[in-house]
Amino acid sequence: MAFPVDLRRCQILGLAGTAFLAAGGETAGALPVRDLLHPASAGAALGLVAVYFGLVLLIAAWALLGRLVRGPRPPAPRALLLVLAVWATPLLLAPPLFSRDVYSYLAQGAMVDAHIDVYAHGPSQLGGPLAGEVAPLWRHTGAPYGPVFLAVAAALSALTRGELPAGLFGMRLVALAGVALMAAALPRLARHSGADPSAALWLGALNPLVLLHLVAGAHNDAVMLGLLGVGLVAALGRWPILGAVLVTLAALVKAPAALGLAAVVVLQVRAGRSTAKALVTTAVAAAVTTVAATAAAGTGYGWIGALNTPVSPQNWALTTLLGRATRALLEHLGSDLAPLAIPAWHTLGVVTAGVAIVLIWLRLRPRPLYALGLSLAAVAALGPAIRPWYALWGLFLIAAAAPSTSVRHRMAAVAGVLALCVLPGGGPADTGQLVLAVSGGALAVVVLWQAHQAELAPALGHTA
Repeated sequence: MAFPVDLRRCQILGLAGTAFLAAGGETAGALPVRDLLHPASAGAALGLVAVYFGLVLLIAAWALLGRLVRGPRPPAPRALLLVLAVWATPLLLAPPLFSRDVYSYLAQGAMVDAHIDVYAHGPSQLGGPLAGEVAPLWRHTGAPYGPVFLAVAAALSALTRGELPAGLFGMRLVALAGVALMAAALPRLARHSGADPSAALWLGALNPLVLLHLVAGAHNDAVMLGLLGVGLVAALGRWPILGAVLVTLAALVKAPAALGLAAVVVLQVRAGRSTAKALVTTAVAAAVTTVAATAAAGTGYGWIGALNTPVSPQNWALTTLLGRATRALLEHLGSDLAPLAIPAWHTLGVVTAGVAIVLIWLRLRPRPLYALGLSLAAVAALGPAIRPWYALWGLFLIAAAAPSTSVRHRMAAVAGVLALCVLPGGGPADTGQLVLAVSGGALAVVVLWQAHQAELAPALGHTA
């Protein structure tokens, strides 16, 4: 007998999940340094259990909502947007979760506001308590972000006068604005691609990675994807130049969005413009936007040289793992080539991603949104640094443009697995923390099973 599903049940279950996430984050999240608890303390342990308890509840709610979306009477996009708002609400005032990147954003914004070259120096140059909040890996590293995002961060720094609570809340509001743009763009992109707008919203905006990393983590990927989405919507209509401007602004938040300019060109050609005219108008719009945004931000063009900032042997990536294995083998053999192993694999990954992108566009040019989604997925998977939220780069557009339900199912499975891969404090896990996380998730599974059995009992008794 199937588990009964309705929209209200999904809404309440997901709300319970994010409420536990927010509550657990109060002791186990990416807290300011002065508030951090020792991982072995009772408070941190209980918080970690609560976070993973809530995370499994949220994933279950999302999966049940997916069943409803695929059913005979799927909820309308407006109803799904309400669900997203309800699920996100407990996370609004929660501490940062699953990453300390938001502290880097605030420190970099303060550096721009103080006229420190954010591309030549890391947050350590800023000094003070805000720099101490930045993860050690990034404390001495220049910003990898474009001038548009840094201008936003600088304005927020000036507005909040360096006050950490206000800055964290402000950065979360910026991320929420990005998520709102994503949610607004998805139905239109889905209709253009012949897909169900509700299914696109379910996968592209309500999936746990959006709530965990774009809302709770306040990552600037939300702004990038939001601008990219509305830029593509503009390009679908009668405003291709506006589309090119918005996509360029997205790329000036994070560089991978620049691939969206290819989609803008293809969409213009499909609308009847010549290839040459589409290329020229897009290139001119992108160039003018880049110059104007960089001048307005006052950061200079150091962001071009900073594009390789994520290339670090300390970053987790498929190519880094292969590089470490190769380096260990070469060291065992006594080869002098061992230090070149990781850079060589990083280069191979970038080249492979480039080849994959060319092949994708050659094959899928009639479906530019889907081609763009697959291209961004290739960049995320084969790049020199991988984070769970990078999966959203491709997933956002694949949700709207995938040609089949099976593709969406596979992407949903990837999102569900990646949602479980990072601890709420954003740091590496030890054995004890893994045990606590698994315990919290297992407890949620037991509770869900018991609720399922309780739902079935009356029906079984009536049948008997």
